Amino acid sequence: MTEKITNQSLNLRQEQRLNQSWWLRLMHSVWKHRWAYIFISPFYIFFAVFGLYPMLFSLYLSFTEWKGIGEIKFVGFANFERMLQDKIFIKSFENSFVLFLMYVPIMILLALVLAVILNSPRVKGFRWFRTIIFIPFITNMVAAGFAFQVLLNKNYGLVNVILGQLGIGAVPWLESVWGARVSLSLLIIWAWLGYNMVLMLAGLQTIPNELNDAARVDGANRFQTFFRITIPLMRPIILFALVMSTMGTFSLFAEVDTLTGGGPVYSTITPLIKIYGNAFSQFQFGYASAMSYTYFVIIFILTMFQVRYFGRNNQ
Repeated sequence: MTEKITNQSLNLRQEQRLNQSWWLRLMHSVWKHRWAYIFISPFYIFFAVFGLYPMLFSLYLSFTEWKGIGEIKFVGFANFERMLQDKIFIKSFENSFVLFLMYVPIMILLALVLAVILNSPRVKGFRWFRTIIFIPFITNMVAAGFAFQVLLNKNYGLVNVILGQLGIGAVPWLESVWGARVSLSLLIIWAWLGYNMVLMLAGLQTIPNELNDAARVDGANRFQTFFRITIPLMRPIILFALVMSTMGTFSLFAEVDTLTGGGPVYSTITPLIKIYGNAFSQFQFGYASAMSYTYFVIIFILTMFQVRYFGRNNQ
């Protein structure tokens, strides 16, 4: 019995010595490289202050009720229960899903077609065409939204004027549910087509020409080469564009705010518009934080589903 107690005490002392030696080695390493840590410390300090702290504080706020000033009242899961009954918040996700189906497939297909055309050696001056198509992406979205609003105006918009010359009546682009969704889709395609085209073009330029030449020697035509060689090799780029378009669709803000404002009858409202309105118009910071974290979880699940599904098919 005495020997057992002695062995236990010896093992405990050895563990304490190991822990102390590990701590001493760590402190010695930190002191040895102290100047390196000092020089990189501003990044971590600013990240903790402006990145980590707001995330943790907003997570705490999601369980509270707070108007920005005064006492913070803890309400538990009341904010999350309220979301289940908030028809506008649910509709914002429905609108995002509808907009995704309306413009993302068309945009990615057009981007791929334009990239294939510009990647052809027969096209001269492709850099100029690439620049012209890419320019809308760097255009200020507020100005672009205002320009589209003027062009699509029901009474004096240029689009309806041209349709009137063709004998077609004025179309309520921004006054009807589906008209507003189509108008918003056109604005997004115009703004983001160049970005996706550059992605596709970069992917096409990584495909060796020898593969296409070998396929043509074996008797494959251009369509067979495109669908059996180009598309499979472009799958990672298409997946990236699809994931970014998904996150972008559910994160629409400037396009919606400047063109439709979320209307008519909430037909184009998106999650970010809803969250922004509750946070900075109604000053419901607790409820807005709860919606923000729910929005993050949904986007994370959608992204992981896309990556796992397409990644699995790619193997």
